Amino acid sequence: MFTDSYFDRFVLPADLTKALKKSRVLCYPETKAQLEEMCFGPTHSSRYDVSYSLPGKGICKEAEVVRCKNGPVVNFMEDYMRRRDPDCMRIGDDLPTDKPRFREVYGYEFSDLRRETMDWLASQKLILLPFRAGGRYYGYDSLMVCPMNAAFFALSLANMQGFVSIFDIKEKYSPRAIIYVAPPFRHTHFAGRQVVVHQRSETLHEVFSYNLYPGPSAKKGVFSILLDIGESEGWITNHASAAILESPYENEVVFMHEGASGGGKSEMLEELHKEEDGKILLGTHTVSGEKYYLSFGETCKIHPIADDMILAHKDMQNDSGRLIIADAEDGWFLRMDGDICYGNSPTYERISIHPPEPLEFFNMDGTPGATCLIWEHVIESNGKPCSNPRVIIPRDMIENIIPGDQPQEVNVRSFGVRMPPSTVMAPNYGVMGMVQFVPVSIAWLWRLVSPRGFKNPSIADSSAGSGLKSEGVGSYWPFSTGKKVTQANLLLHQMLDTPNTLNILIPNQYIGAYHVGFMGEWLTREYLARKGGTVKLKHLVPSRCPLFGYSLDEMKIDGQYVRQTFLRPELQSKLGFEGYDAGSKILTDFFKKQIQEFMTEELDPIGRHIIELCLNDATLEDYLAVTPLKNIK
Repeated sequence: MFTDSYFDRFVLPADLTKALKKSRVLCYPETKAQLEEMCFGPTHSSRYDVSYSLPGKGICKEAEVVRCKNGPVVNFMEDYMRRRDPDCMRIGDDLPTDKPRFREVYGYEFSDLRRETMDWLASQKLILLPFRAGGRYYGYDSLMVCPMNAAFFALSLANMQGFVSIFDIKEKYSPRAIIYVAPPFRHTHFAGRQVVVHQRSETLHEVFSYNLYPGPSAKKGVFSILLDIGESEGWITNHASAAILESPYENEVVFMHEGASGGGKSEMLEELHKEEDGKILLGTHTVSGEKYYLSFGETCKIHPIADDMILAHKDMQNDSGRLIIADAEDGWFLRMDGDICYGNSPTYERISIHPPEPLEFFNMDGTPGATCLIWEHVIESNGKPCSNPRVIIPRDMIENIIPGDQPQEVNVRSFGVRMPPSTVMAPNYGVMGMVQFVPVSIAWLWRLVSPRGFKNPSIADSSAGSGLKSEGVGSYWPFSTGKKVTQANLLLHQMLDTPNTLNILIPNQYIGAYHVGFMGEWLTREYLARKGGTVKLKHLVPSRCPLFGYSLDEMKIDGQYVRQTFLRPELQSKLGFEGYDAGSKILTDFFKKQIQEFMTEELDPIGRHIIELCLNDATLEDYLAVTPLKNIK
């Protein structure tokens, strides 16, 4: 593990090669077990402090790693470091981008900081960790350079992208991407802020991580790498989860669920939640307090495909008219904020309590020698449990999972949006019905805007509240290093080329005056799986808001009807047409404001026409004239 005999296998940038030759120690993990043990420091302690010496400031403790029976538990000293800062990306090169350039923000060239970073790395004991950006089957050769005392960070990458032993890399290993980790720079150069700098070339994407929260770099940094590669090769890594739903009637339907952070991607893979008596709580009226239940027996069997990042590589596609996808990860960075007591998530509880190999936990209460429980979240400075507790679970531990080397055709492509409560007395944009059926043109608009929506738990953004904010193109724009219009064009043609994939919208949290959580998502999943992934035209009603496409006039699942007030919120007595129209105007005005930035010379003419329709208050028929529904019976 500690040897220089592997060094000549790598083909690396000149300044990195020079720094590595000066490094005090180079470590090449041979097994993931070795890397896991390194998380506890050179003394293999039960509680290890990840600390750095800051010039003029002394020792700064960044994180603490606790040895639990089921794996290392990592906790950061600052509340701020327990979630991703949405404004952490900086661009250090001169290639086309719409993101803030390093020199524009900080007033000097990134090349200067790059030299300082390499000098600092040269003074450290380092881990060199090969990995596959995009997963073991379809990924790209990559490398992480990380200080040895931050082994937990390297382990998080290995768990999410798949561990690659130094024994298994080929001669002349030339990484398509490199991630550098230099935690002290957060304090010495960026006033404590999370900063991740991307430096791109035609053959190499480098990520400089100046913080130790895995989200912006080990997780979304890899997403950025894949988006950059896809931009040059003409394909997309979608921000989505996916699963095969096997109905009680043995129909198999592939669902792919997109959305901004908090839009229900992980929830799409969860079993439908039931009350203790077996009933299904459809919704609770926020004014009257009345609860509405359904009761049916057998539910769909879930075969997960992906949790957050989906490769839709051009080489996977065929002539089916459906999108072909595969998981872009080898492990899932799961948020456990909804797991507040035993029994909330039986599947993940079972895996995490007795895993076949150690897992890695973040923002959870860990006691040395005890079992880390995913519902025991660390308490923050405000006295409340952390809203972003995480566990990384390798995908091969997930029950009934589809093997990563088996691409799947998508039948239903859904988009989830967090919605606020809405009534005529307090109108807001939460007026979407339980499921809305939309043509490609409208589906594309929703992805251009990608509303983050109501009370997102995974973003460090105290100003978000219930107000609308845009996460941008495909909901993956926060992670893209290029230009919005380029990604908009790629996304448009991905959708135009796959007309046989059904596009729908699904709200979560609220439908008008009803609190529903993620129940709308789960019930829609059950309904369409039983229908073979399609719907009859006779059950579709044009929505009062054209951006919602069609509403259902009825939904029957297992012999029971869902109330129309959940399908068509304008029929709710506490919302009505007046409240609905006020809420839809809020949403429509927001869309008009957000999409104007795409009206550039680089935008595809079809996309320009679609945006003009929206700006001019087009009808549903106008959108259908551009992109007819192809898969409605």
